[in-house]
Amino acid sequence: MTDASTPRRRDAAASRRRLLEAAGQLFADRGFQRTTARDIGERAGVDPAMIARYFGGKTQLYIAVLHAEIPGTPTDFLDTARLASIVKRADRRGPGPTFQAVFRPIDDPVAQAAASEDLHRRIVAPVSERLAEDREPEPQLRAEMLTAAFLGILLARQAGTLETLAAADVDQILPLLGDILGAKAPPNGPMMPMDNPGNRHRR
Repeated sequence: MTDASTPRRRDAAASRRRLLEAAGQLFADRGFQRTTARDIGERAGVDPAMIARYFGGKTQLYIAVLHAEIPGTPTDFLDTARLASIVKRADRRGPGPTFQAVFRPIDDPVAQAAASEDLHRRIVAPVSERLAEDREPEPQLRAEMLTAAFLGILLARQAGTLETLAAADVDQILPLLGDILGAKAPPNGPMMPMDNPGNRHRR
């Protein structure tokens, strides 16, 4: 005997997933303020009233998107391998909502606090910790400045206003970006595109 609730559970899971994916795309493209529940529902092909049912509201959906955007451990973009991974991902999908929130403040304090916490935990903190280990002065300030420079380049590349930057191949971008940020290959790690073989002995 078939459980009639099984198809409903599957439909709910699929609808929730489509809402999450649509919201991620729209929040990245338009930001939090300019994205409405109706926009998300239309993009997902789901009744926008389901946002409240599945997530609790647009703010909670935004937080769910943040948690889904960069899963896993914090990212040290001063490691060339991690830097390459982030840049290539941003090229494929565009900078996500967490990155956008750096330059596009959110008028919802709960959503803004979530974006700030996500950014600091996943991006700023690992860089600050590395700088502190290297005995760099003012590691937190330096980490936030490097983060602003890094994300500014990614967002400018997406916007297309700086045509040469936007048109450059990712393999052109990586060595230059690595030089700007001071990224280094991990000890005994594989050589990434930004590694200069002639300079490797100096690392």
